[in-house]
Amino acid sequence: MRSILSFFRDFGRIFKSLSKDLDMYVEKDPVAKNKWKVFFTSIPFHGLMAYRFANFFYRYKIYPVSYIIYVLSKIVHSMDIHPAAYIEPGVVIDHGFGVVIGETASVGSGTLIYHGVTLGAKTVTTGKRHPIVGKNVMIGAGAKVLGHIYIGDESVIGANSVVLMDVPPKSLAVGVPAKIKKINCPSSNYYDLNNTINSDFVI
Repeated sequence: MRSILSFFRDFGRIFKSLSKDLDMYVEKDPVAKNKWKVFFTSIPFHGLMAYRFANFFYRYKIYPVSYIIYVLSKIVHSMDIHPAAYIEPGVVIDHGFGVVIGETASVGSGTLIYHGVTLGAKTVTTGKRHPIVGKNVMIGAGAKVLGHIYIGDESVIGANSVVLMDVPPKSLAVGVPAKIKKINCPSSNYYDLNNTINSDFVI
């Protein structure tokens, strides 16, 4: 009985997570005028929603359902988010096309991910091999964050950068391979609802 109650309780938490995702879309996406617009028109939100259901069934080892959702989402949303990845509630994926989030990756709340971003592995191996992304991180379009590395809270990853090392909190990392260009420059300095972008960072 307890396991059944836990199952349905956890299932209900999916909708709480989605509500936090919607709140963050309204906060960080200038196009998102309200939750309803995001819910009905945002393809990347739909992909994130599919991930949350796939992740739920994956955690309960109902793998056929999990992988059916996963595969259909890849086809429909052009995003590849493995159901075993850990994405906290309150994450924004903007545009979404080409986003890849690997099996052992994790993403903290408040993080903004643009199209073409890969959170991938550097080598073919088992175990932890994908990035740990902190809270309120901003990852520019086309960026590749590879390996079991840590991206600190409130940091910024420049567009098309290739990150192969840990990034300290509140740092700006750009280039191929990425280097730390600034410290103590939280992601909030680079983005606001007026779509003002700092000249040092291009998405």
